[in-house]
Amino acid sequence: MLTKIHTFLPYLVSESTPLSLGEKLRATFAAFVATLVVGLVSSHFLQGSGLHIMIASMGASAVLLFAVPHSPLTQPWPLVGGHLISAFIGITCAKLVPDVWLATALAVSLSILAMHFTRSLHPPGGAITMMTVLGSSHGIANDYTFIIAPVGLNVFLILAMALILNNIMGRRYPARALQTRDEKHQHDDPKPLDRIGIAASDLHQALRDMDVYLDVSEADLNQIYSRAGMHAYRRKMGEITCGDIMSRDLTAVEFGTELEEAWAQLRFHKIGAIPVIDPARRVIGIISLVDFLKRANLKTYETFEDKLIKFIRRTPGLTSEKPEVVGQIMAAPAITAREDMHIVELVPMLSDHGLHHIPIVNAEQRLVGMVTQSDLIAALYAGGTKQA
Repeated sequence: MLTKIHTFLPYLVSESTPLSLGEKLRATFAAFVATLVVGLVSSHFLQGSGLHIMIASMGASAVLLFAVPHSPLTQPWPLVGGHLISAFIGITCAKLVPDVWLATALAVSLSILAMHFTRSLHPPGGAITMMTVLGSSHGIANDYTFIIAPVGLNVFLILAMALILNNIMGRRYPARALQTRDEKHQHDDPKPLDRIGIAASDLHQALRDMDVYLDVSEADLNQIYSRAGMHAYRRKMGEITCGDIMSRDLTAVEFGTELEEAWAQLRFHKIGAIPVIDPARRVIGIISLVDFLKRANLKTYETFEDKLIKFIRRTPGLTSEKPEVVGQIMAAPAITAREDMHIVELVPMLSDHGLHHIPIVNAEQRLVGMVTQSDLIAALYAGGTKQA
């Protein structure tokens, strides 16, 4: 008997995504605050008690909005459309179909169909449409004003709380769509990491082939695939950190370093970028050749040298109409990496963000090194050769 139970146990218990205790507590706290606010605010505007003030489906929506905020089922339109459309169908069925059980079954099934066609599938929509039919004989949801209050009021209040609380806690809500356009370079080619392996179109076609609703967005599926690939590569290559490959003999400038001095250091060391640090050696920005060229008013190539020299030279006097120090033209904030970070994590930073140099910092966020694209290519080649 125990053997049979053990065999079927995986089919009885869902394999949920592994979450940290902190994430579980955040979801719990957010649901508590949101439900409390919806109840208190609704009771201030509406008369009566219980379901006249707050619909039961708000509990189910709170679970979805704060426990699985990236789910396609929990996005703003499914939340709003799923509730309002289903409430309308429930009231209509209650008015047109005399038998309560037939009306209930018809309302739930039609709500599912309507939510599918309007791309507003939200499980609590099935609860609200059932509640409207069953409650119509008990003084609840007697007419279409029920859609406005309490349904509409409750829905927009909990949506506002989801937008506020999820983003305060560092969650991405609403979830972002899977981007296929490179906004940085303004073209439709896939990002470098997406040109090999599974493309967005492959993922979309695979989902169509399965022909079943998956409670995960294409963007999250793509991110899961990318992260899994990085973990697999890291496992095969071994532990090679940024500290192992970074350059330690560094040139750095400060916010108040004059442009002419920074330009001279770039040219003397034949490098493309220099980190900008504060007195505690914490990175506050980065300055590159591009930062000089794009601010030197180089609209034509006829006087290229003259314009560049005029730009980098210090302006005599107390006032100036152009930048004079590094801090005025540097790129900030600078994207940095920790010295204990695995080099595989540098790949999307360099490829997807279009970077060529990444300052490396220690646990105290102080500058300790620099990694370039050349450093990373050499390390990946060495690691691949060693693995082979």
